[in-house]
Amino acid sequence: MSGNEIHSYALGIATQNSNDEIIEVFYPQPLLTPSKDLTSVILELFVEVSGNGYVDLSADTVKYLSNSFMEIGDKAQSEIAASLATSKKTLICTLLRDNSAPNSIPEAFLKLHLLSHRFALPHQLNLDGLFGVLKNLAWTNHGAVDLNDLPKRQLEARINGEPFDVHSVDKFPKMTSYVVPTGVRIANTARIRLGAYIGEGTTVMHEGFVNFNAGTKGTAMIEGRISAGVVVGENSDLGGGCSTMGTLSGGGTEIISVGKNCLIGANAGIGFPLADGCIVEAGLYVTAGTKVNLLDQNGALIKTAKAREICDMKNLLFRRNSLSGIVECVPTKNSISLNEELHAHN
Repeated sequence: MSGNEIHSYALGIATQNSNDEIIEVFYPQPLLTPSKDLTSVILELFVEVSGNGYVDLSADTVKYLSNSFMEIGDKAQSEIAASLATSKKTLICTLLRDNSAPNSIPEAFLKLHLLSHRFALPHQLNLDGLFGVLKNLAWTNHGAVDLNDLPKRQLEARINGEPFDVHSVDKFPKMTSYVVPTGVRIANTARIRLGAYIGEGTTVMHEGFVNFNAGTKGTAMIEGRISAGVVVGENSDLGGGCSTMGTLSGGGTEIISVGKNCLIGANAGIGFPLADGCIVEAGLYVTAGTKVNLLDQNGALIKTAKAREICDMKNLLFRRNSLSGIVECVPTKNSISLNEELHAHN
């Protein structure tokens, strides 16, 4: 990356706790690899900041940015800045010169926003140390609240006769409080974390769950669990109650994924990369080390292998022999076909 290029940037509204520490940030329109003209304007704010970081902004500075963005022809960023200038909350600008690990909450939230805005696929952003950077917060109908401030805020709400509902206590908020991607249906928004990548045409039903740095590349039906780091290919179906092990679970090095045109049956699961066109029958959980009998089309044994050793083989049906209990793998010509009408009008 040359000296006049930056990785990403965003203007945001920050929430602070009673110690004036930033605990979360909302970025209405972050940008990955912004234009050279916009970069020149932004870098003026960071002449005293080396590396990645953020700066506090006054309302006057944000108005200045709005005018500067308009002068270079970036109407969208100009309008965002003009809107933020009217806010009474803390305004910041966050700049990532490179894709190094986040060192602050504004940096961490920018990367999570980039994922949910579909500017980067899972695993494309460096999220090393993310859990140590983010704070565990109470996510309420009044926004994010520091846990140390929570008792006082609850009492104040009661005194004023205001409802105060704690939706969750977590380091990650729900995605839809920050980003609602186009072309998706999400039946239970509380089950999608900020930092999830939900592809165009995806439907997530009530029991579906998508963690951060994970998601779907395109049209998909999700009625099961997509754990952190797992990516599901287009036209795949995760049946009700099924699950995927988190990437690198158990200390392994294999990135767990689901290929295109796959089906993981109800209450089934995988702990290894599933190649395109594969099916895992309902109720069968196959881990990376599960011993599998690989059969040919006539049912003859080809070999016995661990699931991870045949993970690159496409169009296989994983099933458990109902008599012997042995996990078998046979070629399948059955193709997964999602209901086009169901997903085309999200």
